[in-house]
Amino acid sequence: MGKRYYCDYCDRSFQDNMHNRKKHLNGVQHQRAKKAWFDKFRDSAAILSDEQAKKPCLKFLNRGICDFGPNCRFSHMSEKDLAVLKRKLEDEQRRREDLDDGTFPERNIEEWLSRREKAQTALISKGDLKMTEDSEEDQAECDIPEHLLSIPDLPPSLLPPPPGGWKVGTTTEWG
Repeated sequence: MGKRYYCDYCDRSFQDNMHNRKKHLNGVQHQRAKKAWFDKFRDSAAILSDEQAKKPCLKFLNRGICDFGPNCRFSHMSEKDLAVLKRKLEDEQRRREDLDDGTFPERNIEEWLSRREKAQTALISKGDLKMTEDSEEDQAECDIPEHLLSIPDLPPSLLPPPPGGWKVGTTTEWG
C-alpha cells in the first residue's frame, strides 16, 4: 500500500508522495484548517483589535448564522461579546503588571482564609469540635462541583472521600 501522510490540521491521511503532499499543503482546505488551529492560541489583544477593525456581519446579526462562518470578513461578535473580551484583556494586563511588580494578588488568599474561618466558626457554633484536618476535608467536599457528582460510574479517583475518611490498613509485610 505504501507510506501514508497524516495531516494533523485537517485530520486526513493520503498516499505520501511529493505531488500529493504539495497539493494538500497548498490547498485552501488545509490553509483554513491551519489558520483555525493557530487562531485558537491568539491572545485577547490581537482578537480584540481584529474584531474592532471589522464591520458587523449583517447576515449574522439578522439570521444568527452566516454562510461564510469563521472565514467571513465581517465581525460576528456582538457588543456584549466585545465588552467581555475587553474585560478579559484588562484582567490579563492587571495580572501581568502585578507579576512584573513582584507583588502577588492577595485577595485569593484572603478570600480563602475568610471562608475557612467562617467554616470553622460554624463548626464550633454547632458544638462539633473537630480537628482542623476534618474541617478542611468538609470544606473540600463542599467545593466539589455538583455536575461532577451527577455523572454515574465515576472512577474512584474522582469520587469524593467517604464521610469518615478513607480506611487505611497497616501492613507490615510488603510483596
